[in-house]
Amino acid sequence: MVLPKNLRKKVALERIEILFAEAKKAANKNLSLSQRYVSLARKLSMRYKVKIPIKYKKLFCKKCKNYFIAGKTLRVRSKNKKLVYYCYNCKRVIRYPFRKN
Repeated sequence: MVLPKNLRKKVALERIEILFAEAKKAANKNLSLSQRYVSLARKLSMRYKVKIPIKYKKLFCKKCKNYFIAGKTLRVRSKNKKLVYYCYNCKRVIRYPFRKN
């Protein structure tokens, strides 16, 4: 049985949220497992053409797909009205501007 397109996207989004929740649980015990959950979530989003929510996009490195844990896999600094993330795995610097609420 084939599901309608809108229902497939809804299920894929729910699975992405579940995978990020599992990645958060596994982060302290097993970093490779949390990285695997992130890669599965990205594959789901690409396959079903669903955007990963913004709250989850900032939780992993776009280059090496490493799940971010402050102090273990990530250094966070604020500089020139920007939030600067430094990935310890691939040495990439990611800058996010501060937003007004």
